[in-house]
Amino acid sequence: MRLGVLDIGSNTVHLLVVDAHRGARPMPAYSHKEELRLSEHLDDGNRLAAKGVERLSDFVAKARHIADDKGVEDFLAFATSAVRESANGEEVLAEIEERCGVHIDVLSGRDEARLTFLAVRRWFGWSSGRLLAFDIGGGSLEIAAGVDEEPDVAVSLPLGAGRLTRDWFTADPPSADEVRKLRKHVRAEIARTVGDIAKYGEPDRAVATSKTFKQLARIAGAAPSSDGPYVSRSLSRQDMADWAVKLTTMGSAERAELSGVSEGRAMQLAAGAVVADAAMDLFEVDRLEVCPWALREGVILRRLDVLPGRHDHSNGM
Repeated sequence: MRLGVLDIGSNTVHLLVVDAHRGARPMPAYSHKEELRLSEHLDDGNRLAAKGVERLSDFVAKARHIADDKGVEDFLAFATSAVRESANGEEVLAEIEERCGVHIDVLSGRDEARLTFLAVRRWFGWSSGRLLAFDIGGGSLEIAAGVDEEPDVAVSLPLGAGRLTRDWFTADPPSADEVRKLRKHVRAEIARTVGDIAKYGEPDRAVATSKTFKQLARIAGAAPSSDGPYVSRSLSRQDMADWAVKLTTMGSAERAELSGVSEGRAMQLAAGAVVADAAMDLFEVDRLEVCPWALREGVILRRLDVLPGRHDHSNGM
């Protein structure tokens, strides 16, 4: 069957169309995305401003139209931290549903972590043993660990790269004092979770997902995305520590010139590096493996798991 998944994130709004059925890996058929940066459209009252709502509504209508044109049979839409935490989030989603005919589910932070973990588990398989997974989004950091498809523990922290850049940095590049204060804040937030996660045991494999980690791995020497998803990519703790320092002393224009760094993400990459460095250090992870699947794929896989059985037309049934 053909599924359409609309992911409304804090940075990017992304429509992914995949061909999938239970027991097989989802095969991407079409992708359309825009960097709406919804987190930057929050006003002082933590409400999504009219401009942000209008841009989001326009994209949802376009995504619904594209999905119809691409023959999508089942359409899923979900939103994460930017909408979840906005004071008028429910009102905005109700307005969009009325205008566009699209119902949008709001995922909790814990559900983000759980579904991302499911995608990681399916990608690496049971032989990977206990997994520890990190995902840095625009609004939050998700951490999950476990030996099954359902993690033993899943947490979400308000440590997204976009959020921290907006709330903690006033200059480009940020001052040394701003970096120091952010580093202290991030490490205190992550440290509170270490004991609760570590008590389940040492991970056999530590994994990272999300655009932030992919870009950090790329600038540290990992293969480019053009080499395909099946090429092994990783990020060492020492490389991460070095780049966390370098990136916070560079301006966004200079960061955008680095291999694999998009201009739209360059501004927030320094804050993302501070988070990644802290996570690897506090959890004593020497190397993170980069997983090409993340939250969107987790949503797709969970949807396929609950669909009623379908016949495979290729075998004549």
